[in-house]
Amino acid sequence: MKIAQIAPLMESVPPKLYGGTERIVSYLTEELVRQGHDVTLFASGDSSTSAELVACCDTALRLNPNAHNHIPYHVMMLERVRRRADEFDVLHFHVDVLHFPIIREFAQRTVTTLHGRLDLPDLAQLYAIFDDIPLVSISNDQRRPMPPVNWLGTVYHGLPPAILPFQPKASGYLAFLGRISPEKGPEVAMEIAARAGMPLKIAAKIDAVDQSFWSEKVEPQLLRNSKVEFIGEIDERQKAEFLGNAAALLFPIDWPEPFGLVTIEAMACGTPVIAFNRGAVPEVVDNGVSGVIVEGVDEAVDAIRRIGGLDRAKVRETFEKRFTVERMCSDYLAIYHSLARDQRFSLGSRNGIAAKADTITSPVSGVLAV
Repeated sequence: MKIAQIAPLMESVPPKLYGGTERIVSYLTEELVRQGHDVTLFASGDSSTSAELVACCDTALRLNPNAHNHIPYHVMMLERVRRRADEFDVLHFHVDVLHFPIIREFAQRTVTTLHGRLDLPDLAQLYAIFDDIPLVSISNDQRRPMPPVNWLGTVYHGLPPAILPFQPKASGYLAFLGRISPEKGPEVAMEIAARAGMPLKIAAKIDAVDQSFWSEKVEPQLLRNSKVEFIGEIDERQKAEFLGNAAALLFPIDWPEPFGLVTIEAMACGTPVIAFNRGAVPEVVDNGVSGVIVEGVDEAVDAIRRIGGLDRAKVRETFEKRFTVERMCSDYLAIYHSLARDQRFSLGSRNGIAAKADTITSPVSGVLAV
């Protein structure tokens, strides 16, 4: 198939440091190419890919001090996509909603994966207007706030199995990896670790919008606790060591997390996850196998005391069964082929050809059919 992947421009593909969406786009793109598909990636110019790269800005916008407004760059990228749209069997968008008005004429050849939260008050009205656009969710829970829309399926994220190798033995510290923001709960992670009497390492980025939260809530607590080490942003190589050596990943979120990529990154290393029961956590973490799902700080502290009872080999085994890039790619290909079947059916109907009853089939395991 000829497939276009359209990535956000805030980070390179793959990102040099933080960047969940761009990382998933990279994994999917490379696996599609490996399987023999003709893939074109629309992304920042500092991206690295085996697909055809269409550079839509010189460097990732977040790390470019001269890029003060990301919208013009994304609009220019979408114009490039529109001009080449007829070249592709499927166009796969990962840029939220910016492209919706321009794809009306070829929407039946598109799929849009929604990577973010969908419970914000303004979104329901927007999606209600564009209720025909083909969408994919990254968890079932992510869909709950949405009005009736054109869901094609739910596809869980997946990683290349070798990128984060299994680590059978851990050191004696807890890990927090992500963003410094209220919804991610870094200050809660520090409280949990302190009450459990264990060291905590925090690897995270601090966005400008969260600078006051860092200064007022996180940094003072960090300075008071000698057992907490703040590392900052880390790259993929550092991530393997950081997660692989941890006794557990703390995931004390306070928001409807659409997926939580860091949880399966930890699982790939064999590191169990202690996660608050929010958003997609029950879909991703197999309670008592790949981690422990808790309701608050007290339960998290108790879970740390019991975490040694979980088999790290089974944590890795769970990852290999559920969250590899091969499974993710297979699920997306099932959706791509369903779009192609629908397109052939539509063309056949306009030409007076009768439709077959089995035009749409159930997607493969891992995709929630709608």
